[in-house]
Amino acid sequence: MIDSRILPLQRAALQPGAEFLARYGVRADVISMVGFLAGLGAFAALCFGIWLLALALILANRLLDGLDGAVARIQGPTARGAFLDIALDMVFYALIPLGFAVSAPDANALPAAVLIVSFVGTGSSFLAFSAVAAKLGRNAPEFPTKGIYYAGGLAEGVETIAVFIAMCLFPGAFPIIAYGFAAICALTTLVRWRQAWLAFSGNDLKHD
Repeated sequence: MIDSRILPLQRAALQPGAEFLARYGVRADVISMVGFLAGLGAFAALCFGIWLLALALILANRLLDGLDGAVARIQGPTARGAFLDIALDMVFYALIPLGFAVSAPDANALPAAVLIVSFVGTGSSFLAFSAVAAKLGRNAPEFPTKGIYYAGGLAEGVETIAVFIAMCLFPGAFPIIAYGFAAICALTTLVRWRQAWLAFSGNDLKHD
């Protein structure tokens, strides 16, 4: 919901670090992979209930996720980079609730499953909207630097990370937080479905 407002501030904050990395030849794809490894570390820490370590690794993942895009804008964006940015993020987002489920399955397994299903809704609606928009030659003016069309919603990146932080700080409240955010994600999915229904009405795709 607020990603488009946060992104200019994020880009300004990350630019010096991105310029430093680009100067020494660090590729954006490498940063993406290192960030994903940090996400895997966060998952492992959650499984063992090491909440503060998990939080630090989640934040590291998000920092590197921002840096890879900033470096890509300096070096030149690539199709592979755009793919990695989305594909790795989707797995990372699912791993965090799974980690809580592994740490305390009796209390957390069901809310984690519900949250992951809600992530499938937001992720699939996001990607389907983007794919069709690309076919129609449309772009998102709110996210001009992104590699694909970005369809906004109530539950975006900033909100998701805020929820992950809250889960790590208050792990005993995971079920309540998970159910609450799953409801917001479900509403986001419904809104995107409606947006797509209206935006793509009467737009037939041409076959080669």
